[in-house]
Amino acid sequence: MSWVSFTALFFATWWVVLFAVLPFSVRTQDDDHDVTLGTVPSAPRGPHMLRAVIRTTIATAVLMGIFYGLTHGLGYSLNDIPHIVPELSPTPGK
Repeated sequence: MSWVSFTALFFATWWVVLFAVLPFSVRTQDDDHDVTLGTVPSAPRGPHMLRAVIRTTIATAVLMGIFYGLTHGLGYSLNDIPHIVPELSPTPGK
């Protein structure tokens, strides 16, 4: 895999992981019992995007490290999935 493909895969994975990480450790205004007039009680209490971006980058780096280790270290590829999961293997009669 070229570095361009790896970078594109990292970028796509980063966005998916971002939406999975966003709800973690968010304090709402209702949690602090200090709801600002004109906002919903479930609105975040303060900025938390920097923490979310840092967590997302770390989680994505770990996932991509595992992917790199499986593909380059152990020699697996996406073409090996039917051999790992027997139900996906093509049957001779079909």
